[in-house]
Amino acid sequence: MSVIISQSIEQAANILKNGGVVGIPTETVYGLGASIYNENALRQIFQLKRRPSSNPLIVHIANFDQLLSMVELFPEKAKKLTEVFWPGGLTIVLPKQKSINSIISAGKETVAVRMPNHQMTKELIQLVGPIAAPSANPYERISPTTANQVAEYFPLGLPLVLDGGDCEKGLESTIVGFENDEAVIYRLGAVTIEDIEKIIGNVRISTTSTNIIVAPGMSKKHYAPITKTIVSKEIKSIIDEFKEQKIGVLHFNELIVSENVIAKQLSQKQCLEEAASNLYQYLQYLDGLKLDFILIEPLPDKGLGKTINDRLNRAAHL
Repeated sequence: MSVIISQSIEQAANILKNGGVVGIPTETVYGLGASIYNENALRQIFQLKRRPSSNPLIVHIANFDQLLSMVELFPEKAKKLTEVFWPGGLTIVLPKQKSINSIISAGKETVAVRMPNHQMTKELIQLVGPIAAPSANPYERISPTTANQVAEYFPLGLPLVLDGGDCEKGLESTIVGFENDEAVIYRLGAVTIEDIEKIIGNVRISTTSTNIIVAPGMSKKHYAPITKTIVSKEIKSIIDEFKEQKIGVLHFNELIVSENVIAKQLSQKQCLEEAASNLYQYLQYLDGLKLDFILIEPLPDKGLGKTINDRLNRAAHL
């Protein structure tokens, strides 16, 4: 059965209510969604993505009543962050109610929750209740930012993708947890560290896990093209060294390249927000060209540039 791409919220809701999985749009990236109340559908997400069961899911909600029905504690720092950044690209990790299926939490005592800022998905959640949804890509691959990309990833087994247009942000949510009242960033994302610290003060960053995955997006290899990918500041010297090969280049600053190079500039205005929005689209494009390798220039390591560099380093991890 081929995937249907549709703008019908009711059609998507019917599939979810009947135990199916659908692709859903958010302002960050597209997700693979299932009702948190249907264990078989939750398992389908892991099967479709080939995602390890040790990697928890993010629950998407439409209002604070849904949040309070799922968590045991709602710390003051978490309240302050959600007051500013919800709906939006922030996920918070909190102690969960016993009623939350352990498949969602990967057997942990916490649950990751986000209120997305996308009207279609908010309406969908109002119809079916909270939706568990990781990014709609096979495990470790590039996250999709269009409905067509989701359909291409899952030509079989996914009945429908709800088409909400191109994702505005283009990067996954920032994930923040709380350890002994200390705020900890588990995944850099669409909300910057600087913006978070303006609200609650200093935060600790713990974005790479060696053994225990506390939150999604912590594996060392992730968001990766199939094509070999190299992140380096020495773009020109690498191009000169491998001038007989077909090279794709993703760059932020101005760059003049030779004929053997296919180059995409993340932002001609050198705007970090625009670069973030274009990142996965351009990576997908270069990955489809059967290149010998993709060469990427790191961005300024501040604001969203820090998040983008995190994604690039994971994409290039061997």
